[in-house]
Amino acid sequence: MVLPNQTSVISQAKAIEAQAMLNQVYGLEKSYFYRHSKYSNSLEELGFEQEATVDEGGQAVYKIEITEASSESFAAKATAVSDLDGDGSFNTWEIDSKKMLTEVTKE
Repeated sequence: MVLPNQTSVISQAKAIEAQAMLNQVYGLEKSYFYRHSKYSNSLEELGFEQEATVDEGGQAVYKIEITEASSESFAAKATAVSDLDGDGSFNTWEIDSKKMLTEVTKE
């Protein structure tokens, strides 16, 4: 009975990583927009450095990607690179140009 509770707490703690990185992307996109009157579809162009993920020998649990970018809006996604609770789904979070942070696939 203790294990599910610990798994939930661990998943919630790891989700903070996704939220923090997506909030960073949001800030970088807003800065980019103010300079160029459009959003960027390139993390590199924004100056965001993806930390090596755990499957690459690093520490990051989530992979960040920009899924949409235009002169009107942007969307970015953080997807867990491993199944945090063993249920077959990978935790996914998204953020958009209105700073709507949403958990798309729950862990």
